[in-house]
Amino acid sequence: MNKTEWAESTFPIYTADRIQSLYCTSTMPIHRLDVNLTVLMAVSSGKGTLHLNDGLYELAEGMAILIPVKSNAFIQTDLMHPLHIYTLSISTQEQTRLSTTGTMGRTSVLTSESSMQLFPYEPVIVAQLEELYIHRLPGNESRHLRNQILFHQVLLNMLEHMEAGYGASDQPSMERSITYMEKNFNKKITTEGLSEMAGVSRSHYSILFKQLTGFSPNEYLSRLRVHRAKELLIKGAGSLREIALKVGYKDEFYLSRRFKQQTGESPSGYTRRRPFQHVAVWHTPYASHVMLLGLVPSLIISESSEYASTEGLHATQSMRFIHSDSSPEQVKLALLDADIELVIAANQHLALNGLGAESLRFVAPIAEIPWMELGWKEHLRLIAQAIQRSEKAERWLAEFDREEQHARALIQKSGLENETLTILVIKPDMLQIYGARNVGYVMYQSLGLRPSERIAQEIQRLGDQFHSVTIQLSELVHYESDWMIVIVFPDEKGSSAHSERILESDHWNGLAAVQHNRIIHLNQDEWVPYNPISIRLQLERALRLWTGVQ
Repeated sequence: MNKTEWAESTFPIYTADRIQSLYCTSTMPIHRLDVNLTVLMAVSSGKGTLHLNDGLYELAEGMAILIPVKSNAFIQTDLMHPLHIYTLSISTQEQTRLSTTGTMGRTSVLTSESSMQLFPYEPVIVAQLEELYIHRLPGNESRHLRNQILFHQVLLNMLEHMEAGYGASDQPSMERSITYMEKNFNKKITTEGLSEMAGVSRSHYSILFKQLTGFSPNEYLSRLRVHRAKELLIKGAGSLREIALKVGYKDEFYLSRRFKQQTGESPSGYTRRRPFQHVAVWHTPYASHVMLLGLVPSLIISESSEYASTEGLHATQSMRFIHSDSSPEQVKLALLDADIELVIAANQHLALNGLGAESLRFVAPIAEIPWMELGWKEHLRLIAQAIQRSEKAERWLAEFDREEQHARALIQKSGLENETLTILVIKPDMLQIYGARNVGYVMYQSLGLRPSERIAQEIQRLGDQFHSVTIQLSELVHYESDWMIVIVFPDEKGSSAHSERILESDHWNGLAAVQHNRIIHLNQDEWVPYNPISIRLQLERALRLWTGVQ
């Protein structure tokens, strides 16, 4: 039995693993920090320095610092101002398991950051950690519950600060230099030039760069070039020499050396390798394409964890979901942690989150699959080419083509091919007439039903790129057809009350299809998703709708 499933995502469960009070005095001026977990450090009094990996940071009263897991960190006091700090180790239980209800886990913002987060003056956090320390052994359940509330108030405070920082418009000089490298990796780039751009010394620049990215400038540049070379190899875009010049290397021999240093294989070996196993998709419909081709995405980055499924094609425990509103650093870290070999994305969706292929390329090669510019069949072909499963895609498309031919033959026998059909979508803030995508693909292209004249002209002109046209209620008469299909999108509260104004209006009731009771109401969830799995399900439903054939 075919079905559509939904996957909801859960946020991590945070736990206060351990809280400590550390005094640095003349007899014990240095304390090494245990950073097996993410650690929040708050300075209660005194002055000193934090030695974190290769960096050095001044500590002062009221300061709070979030230290990433596995950091090399110790504190040293100013002997004239003995240092007193509290440290709170934070662990998470990440819900990465996909349950029978279709639940996928989100990655923790607080514990997945790869760089230190510094809060210059947070006396409230200091006071909260002091209270947690004093009552670390609660005498009764009410105190235990108060500790839990206090702990989550600390986390909330930090999250709000971090999210505000992600939205800031002023890009620090270091980040500007990294962005320059990402966009100009095929040109001659030196650490000296980047450090001048950042306004710091060459040696300090290298230290800061590694703190921000986890790589040296040369390693980062090499990753950008080799990953771009992989993208071009996947596409078959030129000879090895041509690819070398495109990515910034002087010849194919130098590219081959760098390629093997980074990947352990030659460029020719890469093109002959087994199909990809660890793929990330940015945009849920692309996940359905990948799953159809027999590969479960390791990571889905999207605003929704919805996915379509048929019997025998289900998400597994290996699939993770990350919201596309996550910070760029969190997305990059998740991609690195999942050992992603390829990211499948459309620039349109990356741009919505202030990203581009160039800003993710150091993590993995990017297979850019245009969204609105192509139809779902071309999406499938390009994705199949990228993950080396073209034969499987063509077999599936050939089988689906036979199903479409059979469906059109049944429609022709029914005599419906001579009648016109309009698809009206009612959203809380707009009215749309659908074109050649979503349910429009199945009705007009798979079944061969006729759209109204204006829609037919746009489909003729734009083909698969024609998604919809937005109209005013008074314009509805210009799209009148023998049949009207209505799909209502509920508002954010789940109400469809906004549709009543449309369906009770004179403009609506004056349509011939309304007067002859030729109105069909369809469910958004079943008819709007645009991917091969959903389109095939829609074709089956459409045949039952018009002909009664199962």
